[in-house]
Amino acid sequence: MCPRLFQIGPFTVYGYGLMLALGFIAGSYLLVNEFKRRKLDPNIANNITLIALVAGVAGSKILYLIENWSSFIIDPIGMTFNPGGLTYYGGFILAAFSIYIYGNKKGIKFFTIADAIVPGLILGYGIARIGCHLAGDGDYGFPTTLPWGTDYSKGTYPPSIAFQDFPKITSQFPGGIVPNNIPCHPTPVYEFIMCALICWFLWSIRKKTVPTGKLFMIYLMLAGIERFFIEFLRPNPRMVLGLSEAQLISLALIAVGLFGWRKLTPSEQNS
Repeated sequence: MCPRLFQIGPFTVYGYGLMLALGFIAGSYLLVNEFKRRKLDPNIANNITLIALVAGVAGSKILYLIENWSSFIIDPIGMTFNPGGLTYYGGFILAAFSIYIYGNKKGIKFFTIADAIVPGLILGYGIARIGCHLAGDGDYGFPTTLPWGTDYSKGTYPPSIAFQDFPKITSQFPGGIVPNNIPCHPTPVYEFIMCALICWFLWSIRKKTVPTGKLFMIYLMLAGIERFFIEFLRPNPRMVLGLSEAQLISLALIAVGLFGWRKLTPSEQNS
């Protein structure tokens, strides 16, 4: 792992921050090109990227603080300004709401923007996951004997901490402590691969998917399915029926996507 990539004078370049930035750049590039194809103002696409960046990071942090409320009460300043600790779905919800408001002000319907943004959104998310992999921030998976199992001992959230609330894992080791150098599933890499494939699929069908909004609904279903299944490999707290919070949200997104995909009517084609 390489949480800190290199240092230039007093400035440190972190793996997660760099990949997050590259993810937004890649997503913005696809969005601008799609706006041009749709004969929409590319400057609006740039503004949407900025809104997504600010609202996405803010929403991710807010949901993370809510999820870890007891720790936040103890150290609100440290938790708030810690560069780590971001929960994707919080950012997705706040960014979507902010873009909806901005689109209304510009006279562009939300589904039009959503269809244009989703290929870049899923690619940007996948690239940011490589940042999680470099940081070793706990987004990796359970221990594995597969040849590509990864050592996260130098990460910011090592396995001895990540698995401490999973007795099925800790009971397999002396003293109930998982060795930090144990090979684990590189789930961020798995997600990057799946997100790249989803991006390719969405990009390839974007010109022929009608009516407006259906591409967004397909994204919701595919992104939800991807996250739902990857969570089975990750050490996140289980809430209901053995499912994590992310899985419950994923199921909701899949349901919304399926409902919307079936209910959108041809009359919205020219929205």
